[in-house]
Amino acid sequence: MSKFGELIAGKVPVLLDFYADWNESSTSMHPVLRDVAASLGDKARVVKIDIDKNQELADALRVKGSPTLMIYKNGEMVWRQTGEQDADTLIGLLQEYLK
Repeated sequence: MSKFGELIAGKVPVLLDFYADWNESSTSMHPVLRDVAASLGDKARVVKIDIDKNQELADALRVKGSPTLMIYKNGEMVWRQTGEQDADTLIGLLQEYLK
């Protein structure tokens, strides 16, 4: 869990994608997240977290479905949504937290 604290502590917004390989909605988000990461470059981070390999973290954050997307800035969760999102929506959300 200490690595998670380091991951979300920065001033750069971090988009977390809690996914499961067996979930079609989760896997369909992979190209969307690549587009988001490519569009924002080093202004934001996109991190995919496999729920099955990080069950303790998923439980601690009460992740019930996948994909579950969260944005953290300065160590605080500022946005959360379960379900698929499009790249433009995610880029827009992340840009709000670049200031």
